[in-house]
Amino acid sequence: MDIHSNEQGKVGKRNIMDPSNEVETGQLEALAQVFCEQLVACLEECARGRKGLFSDVELLIDEEGAGGSWPEAARLRELALALQSLFAQQEGRNALCDEFLDLCSMHGESHPGERKLARSFLGRIERGEVGIQPEAEARPW
Repeated sequence: MDIHSNEQGKVGKRNIMDPSNEVETGQLEALAQVFCEQLVACLEECARGRKGLFSDVELLIDEEGAGGSWPEAARLRELALALQSLFAQQEGRNALCDEFLDLCSMHGESHPGERKLARSFLGRIERGEVGIQPEAEARPW
């Protein structure tokens, strides 16, 4: 619902979606599917030991690992932020984006490490548990 000013300066509401500002639901779902496929591919690579999926910070700290930066992971984080914003504009959510971005924000002593985090998240995706809080514990990792 857009809020706009009319000729007299009064603010009113209208239900007309502006096609230049809104992404159609079908397009949004297609983008979400592409994100999901990219995420799973990156999670599998991270679970095998590649660093940098959840943050570039570890790459700066751990200089001994080969491979350096991971541009696909950086683009995946950017896509997740963009998708989250697009879903919010349509008053919706994408649990996969939300959880991925939440995992990207983890830092410090409680961080279990990227390989473990990737394996755990992959398992939750495969079991269909994304967006559902586990009953037994607050975090599966």
